[in-house]
Amino acid sequence: MPETKQSRKISPKQIPFELTAGEGQKPKLEIVLKCDTDGSVEAVSALIANLKAPEAQIKLIQSGVGNISKQDLLMALTGSRLVIGFNVEVAPKLDQWVKEQGVEVRLYDVVYKLADDLKTIVQTMAPAEPEEKVTGKCEIIATFKSKKGGVILGCSVVEGAVQVGKRFRVVTAMGPVHSARIESLQIEKQQVKEAKAGQQVGVQVAGSTQGQVGDFIECYDVMPVRKTTWTPTGKILHIRSS
Repeated sequence: MPETKQSRKISPKQIPFELTAGEGQKPKLEIVLKCDTDGSVEAVSALIANLKAPEAQIKLIQSGVGNISKQDLLMALTGSRLVIGFNVEVAPKLDQWVKEQGVEVRLYDVVYKLADDLKTIVQTMAPAEPEEKVTGKCEIIATFKSKKGGVILGCSVVEGAVQVGKRFRVVTAMGPVHSARIESLQIEKQQVKEAKAGQQVGVQVAGSTQGQVGDFIECYDVMPVRKTTWTPTGKILHIRSS
């Protein structure tokens, strides 16, 4: 079948440079699009270009009219291994090839479903934000300079517990101003590993914390994030309206 005016051929030698995201850039979802008519190609291409996807950039590396051929699948290998078909089918005897090469083909006959699925895919491509769990909270009731350098914060533990080695941040009325780790804890001149709610404790920290009387210290753990990112399934998926 003839390619539309929107179609473009990419030399394999150009692909690694054109499709590799630089540092700080959003990830790319690079797809091949096939539709039943020129008008459909134009409409679906415009829809994809206008999708609001802050998590990743959606990029067409090839588009055209007609059923999905092995040439389209080979082009998909240079991108994200995803082929989108609208009102078309896959040429015969390609199921096994799709499976072996790990390409995913998605066939649609409703454009809004196509758009919704692409949004869902790119949402999984966003970098996982680390989750934090606050394990203890103290109010600063006094500040002292340490003989060894640094600062000792006299604190009253109001929630949970604070522990040596824990990550902490100083929280003022304007928000967090300092983040580090607790070097040591002292209760009534005795070194301790932990102080719990209801206790007063001296918190030894390095450098200037910018913390003042009335501010708070939060101890927290950074929790591992389990995130499922889309990967091509090696299947031909028929996503029809009926």
